[in-house]
Amino acid sequence: MYLPEHFVETDPAEVASLITAFPLAAIVAQTEQGLVANHIPVMAQGETALIGHIALNNDMHRLLEDGAPVLVIFRGQDAYVSPNLYPTKPENHRHVPTWNYQVVHVAGRISFQHDEKSKRAIVGRLTRDHEARMNGDAAWRMADAPRDYMDAMLAAIVAFRIEITGIAAKAKLSQNRAAVDHAGVVDSVAARGLDNMAARMRRDSAD
Repeated sequence: MYLPEHFVETDPAEVASLITAFPLAAIVAQTEQGLVANHIPVMAQGETALIGHIALNNDMHRLLEDGAPVLVIFRGQDAYVSPNLYPTKPENHRHVPTWNYQVVHVAGRISFQHDEKSKRAIVGRLTRDHEARMNGDAAWRMADAPRDYMDAMLAAIVAFRIEITGIAAKAKLSQNRAAVDHAGVVDSVAARGLDNMAARMRRDSAD
């Protein structure tokens, strides 16, 4: 990933927050069939691992041996930035369009778990986390489904764990612009409903 110094995200809390807020990751790996990419909901397990599961019919667990290197890409909100958003544009018109975005690249080594205990534990953590955020006290629980049905669903998946070996994060959020231009972009981003990005940009302004 191209990573100019002024766009490097150095705040671990911001990296963790982005992974939590945008869990649908692209898992990329090199295989005998070439590069493969799968879009899978993933969550952090502490600071050292990521966990998730795939369908048993997904060949990823057959194409990759335990310990194979993978790249997990989390992408936050993104926004087109028009030169018209810059109040300084009339001064010299030396502005061009660009794109703002946040991404986190997590490098790691993947291993797969086929036993029911591991699969049940990982599915349980994923559902508890997402159900609590969406439904609160009315959260769906695995126990709400018939036991034989849930057993069949668990038999149709493979759990995985990715041991993290490195993290690179980028926040391209108009940090290289004059303060008045940065503020113009923040107003536009907020008006478009990109609340996560607007909040992150405002923190830059406050620093």
